[in-house]
Amino acid sequence: MKTNHSIYIGASQHMSSTEDNTVDLVVTSPPYPMIEMWDEIMTNQNPQIADYLQKDPEKAFELMHKELDKVWKECLRVLKPGGFLCINIGDATRTINGNFTLYNNHSRISKACIELGFVGLPNIIWRKQTNAPNKFMGSGMLPCGAYVTLEHEWILVFRKGDKRAYKTADAKLDRMKSSFFWEERNVWFSDVWEIKGTRQNLQKSNTRERSAAFPFEVPYRLINMFSQKGDTILDPFLGTGTTMQAAILAGRNSCGYDIDANFEAIIRDGIEKLDLDLCNALIKKRFDSHKEFVDNREKSGKDVKHFNNTINYKVMTKQESEIELNYLTSIRINKDGEYVVEYEDHSDLTTIPFKNIYLQ
Repeated sequence: MKTNHSIYIGASQHMSSTEDNTVDLVVTSPPYPMIEMWDEIMTNQNPQIADYLQKDPEKAFELMHKELDKVWKECLRVLKPGGFLCINIGDATRTINGNFTLYNNHSRISKACIELGFVGLPNIIWRKQTNAPNKFMGSGMLPCGAYVTLEHEWILVFRKGDKRAYKTADAKLDRMKSSFFWEERNVWFSDVWEIKGTRQNLQKSNTRERSAAFPFEVPYRLINMFSQKGDTILDPFLGTGTTMQAAILAGRNSCGYDIDANFEAIIRDGIEKLDLDLCNALIKKRFDSHKEFVDNREKSGKDVKHFNNTINYKVMTKQESEIELNYLTSIRINKDGEYVVEYEDHSDLTTIPFKNIYLQ
């Protein structure tokens, strides 16, 4: 099995390198309107934003979202019917001219996507684990002047049109090969996720990361939930390349855009420094966690009635009986600058075909 991964540098609202109806899933985390660190990139798209930030912040907020709206429209164009759009976004709080205000990014994006024609689906609240001792902003212990802190972000989920159709036996089998485990389903398809706000380090050495990069686990879950092996994943705000790395581990093709040319070297460095041992340890961790679940269930006297011959282990349902988890064997760059990743077709999940790795 092989997958291909392409990086495009240029404006995300003009995704001319991606044809209509060719993408199966979009997973992205855009710049957050009204978060100060993103002011510059927003005003570069529309200089009027800088004019309104102080005199009319609500107008500036709307102009920022008008720029994002262009990207969601392009996502609708490139997605196949039945494809999904998943947007990680946080709301913003900001004091301008002495006025402290909440800016609801998630609701503004939801409104725009529904108006474009997307089908809105249940959202996920990603609750970040934090060790911050202060859980408030404002007047300390005194009432009527303090504000709750934002300790979560949103993962908005939309679909283009009706459900994806599986009409042939081969198509149905390919879908089953990408199934997730029963116990994974119970965690992943909850509307509240508890994930630490740091990214899984899968590189051979530390690489530069933008402070706002979302953790690896977020796109990795979403890719496994809303696509299957061989699908194409798009991130129109590629940043440091987390979504592309997650697609590589999940056995999907991917492409991504970033407007900042400085990020191309960072994205490529991150892919080229991927440690196959660590990547395969993370893949094997899914199997090990499943094995532990099955063993504990049987010890408690409960049955596990089905068997998966590919992974050579018991599973909870018939839908899991064809799951394949494939180890990476190589990553190379071709003459067009695309990354080509090769995998074992049927990995022996009882061992890792590389050195032993301890993965927390």
